[in-house]
Amino acid sequence: MSRDVRDLDESVLARWPLPDPSGGKEERGRVLVVGGSRHTPGAVLLAAEAAVRAGAGKPQVATVGSVAVAASVALPEAFVTALPETDEGEIAPSAAEHVLELATEVDAVLLGPGLLSPERACALLEQVVPHLRCPVVVDALGMAFVTEHPEGLAHLEGRAVLTPNESELAETLGQDASYVHTHLFESCVELVERTGATVVTGGEETVVVAPGSETLWSLEGGVPGLGVAGSGDVKAGVLLGLLGRGLPAVGASAWAVVLHQAAGRAVSETLAPVGFLAREVLTSIPREMARVARGTGP
Repeated sequence: MSRDVRDLDESVLARWPLPDPSGGKEERGRVLVVGGSRHTPGAVLLAAEAAVRAGAGKPQVATVGSVAVAASVALPEAFVTALPETDEGEIAPSAAEHVLELATEVDAVLLGPGLLSPERACALLEQVVPHLRCPVVVDALGMAFVTEHPEGLAHLEGRAVLTPNESELAETLGQDASYVHTHLFESCVELVERTGATVVTGGEETVVVAPGSETLWSLEGGVPGLGVAGSGDVKAGVLLGLLGRGLPAVGASAWAVVLHQAAGRAVSETLAPVGFLAREVLTSIPREMARVARGTGP
């Protein structure tokens, strides 16, 4: 398929109007974040709060039992579930049944933020992903499942989004990181064709590629300060929230990429070009979403 590369500016988002924000929390989507470890509890908190900042109504977090209570205190808006964990403080594969029980009641699921071991991440997702029917975002070390099972998302029929960074994309494709960096579009297209999922990745240039589309979307002019730990968790959480509200995979991906950059730029202009924290981006998301929505409305 011949594909055209187009700029993903804010005006393009009119293709995917945001859902009506009226109604209660149930109407705006229930979302589930699965991840974290004893050593990385913050990843799921950043993602879950980002989903709410993007308009989701009811956030849920499933993480290891040793940090679940602290997570519920840190994010009191979320329903937090304690999962069985290994001696190393990671989510045990035996948690899969509990995760699936939670997933039956939500509108979208994010798998991967804060996981530490590719092997255990893959073992967990092998028992979870084949049974999911709602939209799914696979992030960070959750990509280990995609590496081993590139066909494993096909049953979702285009309702899955992959959000690897460039090194994770290279690992999944079995390519050198330098090759992926210089052939970003080709690499994304290859992963889309292997998996049937929408792919979001990049740094200074962020790319969105959707299955069956003749268009590849590119957002340039990255914000240097967003190159910080936790930034990817925020972006994945925004994407999750928008999926939970009902946007299609490519639309949620496009909005998430633009909002993440816009919120980061707003913080950069207020504080400094670099040195701000990923969590400081969170409060700018709803304001930037409202601003962009006004510019893309009828």
